[in-house]
Amino acid sequence: MHSVNTTLVPREVRIPVGDLWLYGDLVMPSGFQGLVLFAHGSGSGRHSARNRQVAQHLQHAGIATLLFDLLTAQEEQIDLHTREHRFNIPLLTRRMQDATAWAAAQPELQQAAIGYFGASTGSAAALIAAARQGDQIAAVVSRGGRPDLAGPVALAAVTAPTLLIVGGADYGVIELNQQALEHLRCKKRLAIVPGATHLFEEAGALEQVAQLASSWFTTHLTSLQYTT
Repeated sequence: MHSVNTTLVPREVRIPVGDLWLYGDLVMPSGFQGLVLFAHGSGSGRHSARNRQVAQHLQHAGIATLLFDLLTAQEEQIDLHTREHRFNIPLLTRRMQDATAWAAAQPELQQAAIGYFGASTGSAAALIAAARQGDQIAAVVSRGGRPDLAGPVALAAVTAPTLLIVGGADYGVIELNQQALEHLRCKKRLAIVPGATHLFEEAGALEQVAQLASSWFTTHLTSLQYTT
């Protein structure tokens, strides 16, 4: 198992998006195998406790993580009242692409294979961004996501191995993920966590998500590095 310091300290970074800045927390374990960018879901950001738990699991597996706010502070305030941004998939997708370009330009990250972890509506943004960027993205994981919002054309264009994780009691969302899975043409898998609801709040449910994601990223980020 990859051995890392368990007291990894995030480095706050600023990511330019046009005339605006997005803020993020970057963690780079010693000898990291790849980098995973997190696309948060509806009304959530880099301080999401659920995504931070998954990120810590990845860090302990030797994978660097970038949790960042897809919306600016001003946009978040507007969204709290109108909810107009959280379902703006084109906006969220552009932000994912901007953050990916920023990461690829950092000297310490230039050789890192890149993966996406998306939750809720962030899953759709992650998948569309992955479709647009092709081989630049090595793997995608969706947690309780809405991959169906990416649309059949984008889903069919994704080349990165994709894992869809859904709670076994997240009725309705399971069916949407099954439909999205049919449109994917890449290496793919649908994993159902028994008894879990949409937010995976049940005992041990989020730990299962973290283990599934860690295994998927460890396999596909590492294999890409060895073949390039």
